[in-house]
Amino acid sequence: MQGKTNPITPAGYAALKARYDHLLGTERPEIVEIVSWAAGNGDRSENGDYLYGRKRMREIDRELGHLSRRMKAARVITPEDQPDKSRAFFGATVTLADEDDNEKVVVLVGDDEQDASAGRIGWSSPLARALKGAAVGDLRTVRLPSGDKEWEVIAIDYA
Repeated sequence: MQGKTNPITPAGYAALKARYDHLLGTERPEIVEIVSWAAGNGDRSENGDYLYGRKRMREIDRELGHLSRRMKAARVITPEDQPDKSRAFFGATVTLADEDDNEKVVVLVGDDEQDASAGRIGWSSPLARALKGAAVGDLRTVRLPSGDKEWEVIAIDYA
């Protein structure tokens, strides 16, 4: 997502920040302490604590860099502030029905906070792209790997 903003809800941004703060303030200092202790025990080539600690430190540093870039690109959007609440935009809770009248409720959230099992779909997912700007009663077709699927927008909420 170079050059693009990363829309995110306030709760999603808070979760990213909490993860960053935990890694930087708690987990990394603990690993540094273990690596320092293990380094003082002699032969590092066969020292499991040292080798694992160094590997874990690299993983933490990589994740810190990723989180830092995501937070820097983030544009916090409060769903309740959406001016046109009659259409599906970022942060909307949308109730859909398919051809068989099976209902599905999805929340359009940032890609960093998506969780399909909880009904939170990323802003750049095929379903979210199809729903952008939809109003109640609109039919939207989503191209899925299994084929096209049509959904009708039943309700839109910004609670």
